[in-house]
Amino acid sequence: MNQSERRVYLIETLLRENPKYRGMPLPKDRQGQKDLLRALMNVRMPGVLSDEYQRIEAEYLTQENAEKGIISIDDLTPVQDKMYLWQGDITRLACDAIVNAANSQLLGCFHPLHNCIDNCIHSAAGLSLRNACYDIMQRQGHEEPTGQAKLTAAYHLPSQYVIHTVGPIVSGRLMQSHCEELASCYRSCFTLAEENGLHSIAYCCISTGVFGFPQREAAEIAVQTVEECLERSSSDIRVIFNVFTDKDRQIYEQLLS
Repeated sequence: MNQSERRVYLIETLLRENPKYRGMPLPKDRQGQKDLLRALMNVRMPGVLSDEYQRIEAEYLTQENAEKGIISIDDLTPVQDKMYLWQGDITRLACDAIVNAANSQLLGCFHPLHNCIDNCIHSAAGLSLRNACYDIMQRQGHEEPTGQAKLTAAYHLPSQYVIHTVGPIVSGRLMQSHCEELASCYRSCFTLAEENGLHSIAYCCISTGVFGFPQREAAEIAVQTVEECLERSSSDIRVIFNVFTDKDRQIYEQLLS
């Protein structure tokens, strides 16, 4: 089965699952098919996946992720002791764990093709990631509190694990409580990495997207909190600050220079 055949199989399987989408025509072009597959994955509720679906999805996403170009932490140059700065798609990073800026349901983004980091990570990891998060939430019995973190496998991503954390939502004036909650996100992720014997972690810019946290203040909190974590830690954890926008890169370059 080649990549095109895998993609068609996955699409047709997900279309058959849901009566709402049965009979939807299959796009003839490659990008149209890729978008439809991602959209179907985005809206699928947690549920049992057949062994065949999981096998073919693994083959498909592993190749898709490899074609984007995998970036190893060993290929990066530290900007400070144990700290790195890299601009790009976090789903390309090969390190022990990447951080996902999740929502309080912890199930990923259900908006088709939305470009938030939560959607990008779940789309590249595969449907097993949503199922794993669902199992965590079922056992927990309540929404994930702001500032805490949970660890899952990364499935078909080049990283080994995903650490999910819920950042504060800033809808008006920035409050001290928002700053404390954001610092807690960085500490919780670092502690979870330590407890699980991880050696590297890539942080995204938590809460600075649709959650509205000002970029400069968020970066200052991120760098200060990570510096404190590294100072008190006896582990050899290396930290990547992953940025996506030019503005965030410029801010982190200033703070880490």
